[in-house]
Amino acid sequence: TKIFIKEGRHPVVEQKLDLNEFIPNDILLDNNQNYLYIITGPNMSGKSTFLRQVALIVLMAQIGSFVPASYCEIGIVDRIFTRIGTSDNLARGQSTFFVEMQETANILKNATKNSLIIMDEIGRGTSTFDGLAIAWAILEYIYNKKFIGAKTLFATHYHELTELENKNGIKNLSIAVNEDGDKITFLHKIIEEKAEKSYGIHVAKLANIPEEVIFYAEAILKRLEEKGEKREIIKEFSQEKSLFDNFNEFYQKNKIEADIIENIKFLNLDNMTPIQALNILYDLQKKIKKRG
Repeated sequence: TKIFIKEGRHPVVEQKLDLNEFIPNDILLDNNQNYLYIITGPNMSGKSTFLRQVALIVLMAQIGSFVPASYCEIGIVDRIFTRIGTSDNLARGQSTFFVEMQETANILKNATKNSLIIMDEIGRGTSTFDGLAIAWAILEYIYNKKFIGAKTLFATHYHELTELENKNGIKNLSIAVNEDGDKITFLHKIIEEKAEKSYGIHVAKLANIPEEVIFYAEAILKRLEEKGEKREIIKEFSQEKSLFDNFNEFYQKNKIEADIIENIKFLNLDNMTPIQALNILYDLQKKIKKRG
């Protein structure tokens, strides 16, 4: 029943990249200690690619094909079940979330302990608490060997679910991220630990969301991280003058601060003479005065 893949790759995605650019990853799945993995981490970091490549390698091995990995052992899998992506059936009055739940119901009714289940972002189409409750209950149902007990990869942004790793057989995986000041690099490497955040605003920047929106989102996120109570913070923001109404003032203040911090952060103080330090301080003061 074991599935062990060493340095597995996605057979299609790697063809689109330059030689040796695709980052390979390992996985061990069995029906005892390692059968349900909760995968957290940023968008754009490679979670979905990892899920798909495991399913594809299992499928390719079972039809007798060579597989993109340096080594693998693939046990018998009766079926591969996937719940990935978004779709709807509006002509029949079925929303995206309803279709997601229909597909999930099919998995829960038909999967066995010998199945491989791949699930990506279950419960995101409804309210936060609703979605978390549904995702949690689905995880527990799949985990329970009385019901299914199948080998499962479950990608989610509900970081609360990572606390389930205390149960025997459930483990956390995440995508390694390198943070250097404001510069964030997704390393596309699977590591055995839980992610602390999702870097959604960083991904929004990469997609060229307007700078005003990014700054407003960062201001809201900062307030949320400081206080934590969502309803109260939304109420506070709704009673204040809109940030966009005095955006130039807000932007200039934060931009100046960010620039100064960035400049100071990367100074090599050990190799700097007093006169060089004075000149840098003079330049920073000049910047602040110039911007009012």
